[in-house]
Amino acid sequence: MPKRILFQFDCDSQPSSFDAVVAIDSGVDHLIPYADVQATLIEPLVHGAMFTRGGDDLKDTAIFLGGSDVAEAENLLRCVTDAFFGPVRVSVMMDANGCNTTAAAAVVSAARHLDLAGAHAVVLGGTGPVGQRVARLLIGDGATVTLTSRSLSRAEKVCARIREQFGESANAELIAAELDSPDDVAKLLTRANLVIACGAAGVQLASESDLAAVPDLAVAIDLNAIPPSGLGGVAVMDKAQPIVEGSRAVGYGAIGVGGLKMKTHRAAIQSLFESNDKVLDIDEIYSLAKATDRS
Repeated sequence: MPKRILFQFDCDSQPSSFDAVVAIDSGVDHLIPYADVQATLIEPLVHGAMFTRGGDDLKDTAIFLGGSDVAEAENLLRCVTDAFFGPVRVSVMMDANGCNTTAAAAVVSAARHLDLAGAHAVVLGGTGPVGQRVARLLIGDGATVTLTSRSLSRAEKVCARIREQFGESANAELIAAELDSPDDVAKLLTRANLVIACGAAGVQLASESDLAAVPDLAVAIDLNAIPPSGLGGVAVMDKAQPIVEGSRAVGYGAIGVGGLKMKTHRAAIQSLFESNDKVLDIDEIYSLAKATDRS
């Protein structure tokens, strides 16, 4: 029986040790890491993975795309799929900087406590790779989403990009907003049922009193693991903990979400070897996260 081989193509100068450990813990027989992988150089690497095996054995080779530059990894994903020849291909997963698994785990965690269809969600720091994906998943599940940034024009550009993915039906469901002062936070959160903070590490975007003042808040999720917390009152280890004593709103910290993120990452790696034609990006990884949470 052929050994399971995973090629780790990383756009950084050193392949991620985190991604390597997860791959090995997922049952990969051989992990082959490459650093400094560039779009102009990836085609022969992909062809080497494709043309050395044939038939059913193709499913035992797969590609993982990682690194800290999510935009570059997205470009690498396009280059990888462009290099395939019809059925002559291998399965591929993109999760640079954990963007897809983190966003998927956050939204699945929120859905444990409220129906996302019709919910009012605020994505703080929503223009980064994780925030964009969180907003996209929430829109797809029927939520009304306010996506914030310190720059309104940047928030509007991201919202326009997400609307392109969903068509005109998303126009009334996705709102760009500028977050430049504490007063802005209070106004933005007034109708929120869900708040997810996806901002830069070590920056608090909403205080504990801000969250306590939101009458219909059900869930607050902070994806920042570095003090101070992105959401006051939400500790990094929290998992469905009340934000304030007696509150019905629960909070998740980065590590509280991290358990599902790790399970999803491992499940995604394992699923690459079920067939040779999988392309795992945000939507596919979100489906895996939901299935993993139910199991």
